[in-house]
Amino acid sequence: MTMNTYETNELIGTPTVVADPAIERAFITRVYGWMAIALAITGLVATATATDPALMAWILGTPLGLFGIVSIQLIIVVVLTAAIGRLNAGVATGLFIAYAALTGFTFSTLFYIYTAESIGVVFFITAGTFALVSLYGFTTKTDLTRVGNLAFMGLIGILLASLINLFLRNEGIYWIITYAGVLVFVGLIASKTQQLKRMAHGLSDDGELRSKASVVGALSLYLSFINLFLSLLRIFGRRR
Repeated sequence: MTMNTYETNELIGTPTVVADPAIERAFITRVYGWMAIALAITGLVATATATDPALMAWILGTPLGLFGIVSIQLIIVVVLTAAIGRLNAGVATGLFIAYAALTGFTFSTLFYIYTAESIGVVFFITAGTFALVSLYGFTTKTDLTRVGNLAFMGLIGILLASLINLFLRNEGIYWIITYAGVLVFVGLIASKTQQLKRMAHGLSDDGELRSKASVVGALSLYLSFINLFLSLLRIFGRRR
């Protein structure tokens, strides 16, 4: 199965404008709202696909088709992060929802590898971990910029090691990547949350800009969530 290991490195750059707490809360609420919607879509699509024998037969029997879907996902992430300034809020939102749905389509293969019960348990473990780490990132007075930078460097290392291990197929490297992934995505969640909180104070009153920024922020946290989920699933998931 191809894993979703893409991450966003930068959010929308905006001028420094002091915002009141109400505006900050509204922005953060919108970000987490879109992330929750995306996770719900992913879960529903994954479950529906996994219970459709014809779709599962196509996914498991058509590697090139699955590769094409993952390629589309990568393109969507690149467009949302690199060309967000040229998109309107509606298009950005549509692309994000499409990405979540395609992720659910590919994630249906997890039900072929792991038991449904263990997938559910790991999801709740991931949700709890995410909530605690994100709360820390939102409330801490410590600057987490360095943590975020180190985590992003760790992500690059994981990507390179994963590519190399496709050829080596070394179990030791596999588990090092897995446990390192947990640490990396925990660090990214905390630092991204703090970055989003600061970002709310740097946004103007432009509703279109805020809408696009909330989608990009939601995408960033969504990617960290699903990759943390995949890492924890390798550790705690029960194989069929």
